[in-house]
Amino acid sequence: MSFLKHLNSRLSYFAQIGKRMFSSSHCKNEKPILYSYCLSSCSWRVRIALGLKNISYDLKPTSLLKTDAVHSYTPEYRELNPMQQVPVLQIDGQTLCDSVAIMHYLEETRKDTLILPQNPQGRAKVREIVEIICSGIQPLQNRLVLAHLGKEKSIEWAQHWITRGFTGLETVLSSSSGRYCVGDEISMADCCLVPQVFNARRYHVNLDPYPTILRINANLESEQVVIDSHPRKQPDYPKNSLKDPYNC
Repeated sequence: MSFLKHLNSRLSYFAQIGKRMFSSSHCKNEKPILYSYCLSSCSWRVRIALGLKNISYDLKPTSLLKTDAVHSYTPEYRELNPMQQVPVLQIDGQTLCDSVAIMHYLEETRKDTLILPQNPQGRAKVREIVEIICSGIQPLQNRLVLAHLGKEKSIEWAQHWITRGFTGLETVLSSSSGRYCVGDEISMADCCLVPQVFNARRYHVNLDPYPTILRINANLESEQVVIDSHPRKQPDYPKNSLKDPYNC
């Protein structure tokens, strides 16, 4: 009797493993869904990373403006992202909400094309540049901050913080860069640089003091994956590009 009980227990155990393996395999085969806003620099980072990883996905345009038909301030979208921001990536049965977390997840689960260097020093430098942009520049001039300041103060504020950040970033890149931010391979840092330069131009920041940033950005702008992921190539790009005066 104890033998049959043990046998049934083992059979149940292997059945659960098989169920989980089937479920995992099924999720892997489902096409990822990206909730993205064309003018969101965070969304653009992920679009570039998905392109570099050759991951096909379905795009769900999600505006950060309540005046648009499909926006992020609905109860339904709050269930996907409690912060009601973009991007959100649904992949492998997971719902991921932060652009940097998403890029790290893609790097850890899709190894065919790497966006982090293989050596610890290179990875640390890429992460340093990512943090400079994603923690030290972009959050200080994103849409919510500028909207809170109001139109009269917003441009000057954005210019100040982008200029301050680019001054430090230029120094870092002058020693780390080759063709791209870290050496001659496109990395996660480059996914972040292109959208930030785009933001700087939107806010009429003088970029002449940053020749290294401009050189790397020019190299990246010629890459097909950057061209394809550009805001102007997105289905929700406004016909009037001045529709949203704030960075997202």
